[in-house]
Amino acid sequence: MESTATDSEAIAFRAEKLTKTYGSGEATVHALRGVDLEVPSGEMVVLLGPSGSGKSTLLNILGGLDSPTSGRVFFGRRELTAFDDRHLTLFRREHVGFVFQFYNLIPSLTARENVALVTEISKNPMRPEEALRLVGLEQRMEHFPAQLSGGEQQRVAIARAIAKQPNVLFCDEPTGALDSKTGIVVLEAIARANRELDTTTMIITHNAGIADMADRVLYMADGRIQRSERHPEPCAPDQLSW
Repeated sequence: MESTATDSEAIAFRAEKLTKTYGSGEATVHALRGVDLEVPSGEMVVLLGPSGSGKSTLLNILGGLDSPTSGRVFFGRRELTAFDDRHLTLFRREHVGFVFQFYNLIPSLTARENVALVTEISKNPMRPEEALRLVGLEQRMEHFPAQLSGGEQQRVAIARAIAKQPNVLFCDEPTGALDSKTGIVVLEAIARANRELDTTTMIITHNAGIADMADRVLYMADGRIQRSERHPEPCAPDQLSW
């Protein structure tokens, strides 16, 4: 199993022999081929690999958006793969924040109102203003998405994801549509949430340079984790070689 966790570390996720197949016969696609994984709580994990390597499929299963064909997933001591749809919905709502390449903000709402949509249905949210402050947008709260740059819109999306104070933050290509300078600002916001909220964070990226800011890097290919590297001293986002 891919892990360097010690017995004293709490485990956020454990996956056992995960497989995922789509289609049948000659059209069968093996997205995951027996993935074993442990992710200690509070870690920053970067998943690297080419398109089709299984990165997004793995994150979608860990995040309760998809189910494996076989294998088991545990969140802490609870088996996610035994949950029905209602309990998976509660798991996502109460414990998981998602950030995607595209911001999915509501154009007619301000930054603060976009974040407030999440806090209104969360158990233990922070104030929208506090979430926006955490990502450095305290001066832009009343701006609409069209009045914000791409990087600012992505930071609103991050604020929206962390406002419910999730245990886990999943980021799928969060800097994919951004230039390097803007991307680093976005990564600083993600790193700050990981550090200050102790949120277990997993980032999918094609950009190998981002790996240096992670506690752990997982290299995926052909539906498998090919290797795992641990960084004892991750670098700050502004020190990355983009």
